[in-house]
Amino acid sequence: MGHLGELTQVVPFDLVDEALAAGGGLQQRVRRLPSRVVVYLLLAGALFTGLGWRGIFSRLTASLPVPLPVPAGSSITTAMRRVGPKPLKALFDLVKGPAAVTATQTTRFAGRLVVAIDGTQIALPDTPANLMVFPKAKAGPNGPAGYPMLRLVPLVACGTRTLLDAVFGIDATGELTYARDLAGTAGATGALRPGTLLLGDRNFSATAFVSTVASTSADFLIRAKTHSTALKLPVLHRLHDGTFLSRTGEVTVRVIEATLTLTLTDPVDKRPVTHSAYRLVTSRLDPDEAPATALVRLYRERWEIETSYRGLKSTILDGRIPRGRYPAAVIQETWALLVAYQALRTAMSDAVLHRPDIDPDRTAFTIALNTARDQIIRATGIVPQARIDLVGRIGTAILNGLLPARRERSRPRVKKRAISSKCRTVGRNTDHRTHKTTVHIKISTLPNPPDS
Repeated sequence: MGHLGELTQVVPFDLVDEALAAGGGLQQRVRRLPSRVVVYLLLAGALFTGLGWRGIFSRLTASLPVPLPVPAGSSITTAMRRVGPKPLKALFDLVKGPAAVTATQTTRFAGRLVVAIDGTQIALPDTPANLMVFPKAKAGPNGPAGYPMLRLVPLVACGTRTLLDAVFGIDATGELTYARDLAGTAGATGALRPGTLLLGDRNFSATAFVSTVASTSADFLIRAKTHSTALKLPVLHRLHDGTFLSRTGEVTVRVIEATLTLTLTDPVDKRPVTHSAYRLVTSRLDPDEAPATALVRLYRERWEIETSYRGLKSTILDGRIPRGRYPAAVIQETWALLVAYQALRTAMSDAVLHRPDIDPDRTAFTIALNTARDQIIRATGIVPQARIDLVGRIGTAILNGLLPARRERSRPRVKKRAISSKCRTVGRNTDHRTHKTTVHIKISTLPNPPDS
């Protein structure tokens, strides 16, 4: 009864039992809803977000020859409360990490695994209990916030988009604080370590965060601000490629000033669009080992984490909020959501492992999710066959529905009302089209860069 369909091979029984033992969630006596079943019910709930717990239980047992009576909703929530959130956190710690792919499929730069960090918000049920721990944001010009919010900050491996680690908590704490905590717990065995290169947007161009990342011996490539609150980056030494060395705190960095010109190649509209004052700060100091133009092109891989958020919030959650009406249930469901997401990404990476000609970017997350749901209902592929098959039904569906190869394209960044809203974006004259684009990068060789 307790399973996750074909994804059970990614999150097997012994792994769940280990997490239950580590988190203190093992039952003390035989129950109708054993702890292992409860964990798989939570994981299945992360994949069937449009159903209540009784409906999810029915899908887990749909393939049984004799139908089982569906427990009352109160019995299910009591069992979940008995298990608690700690085993789900322990399970995430067991499944997190970069997926196994070939050297040509992972996103690497100068032999380093490229990872991205950023924060996002998840709306929570508006209940008095949740508001005690997850308060709403302060009222703005348009009135009070609609929902209490949870802030999530993960580390994502670019290419496979698997989760290396994650932290979350109240929205009142900024993403930079969570990011420092996440990086500070890394070290030799953590997600940030020698051999990784971290990508971050302008919010992470802070001296304290750069120092924390540098202390893990990981490399970084962060877009720096250019206005009055930007890092002060004096020119210490000009390099032959136009970049220069500077210092922030006790860390020596290399600063790249670049101008990006995007030329739209659509037959109707060929207007050039120029983005100036594009400044990157990196720990890769040697311009021969890390050419400036290559680093500028690498930075766009940071958007892999935005695609991960779309998978979590728009595809899996489909814009819905979690079910938990109490903080412990919210925390438990969030860890279950991250485990389910990681299981899907792992299955997607396994599907292309034996096909080095296929970029993981071409695998469709929606196909993986829908096929995984089907296998849960059918209860197929739970136990691997004698012949090891990394593809399975999920992988077969993925390989039969590959996305086109990535191509140069652009679309105006717009403010949306909600991540899955069917309403129009804010602004009447917003350009909703995606354009074919060519990109020209020019590295600035100005003797005195701005804000120096």
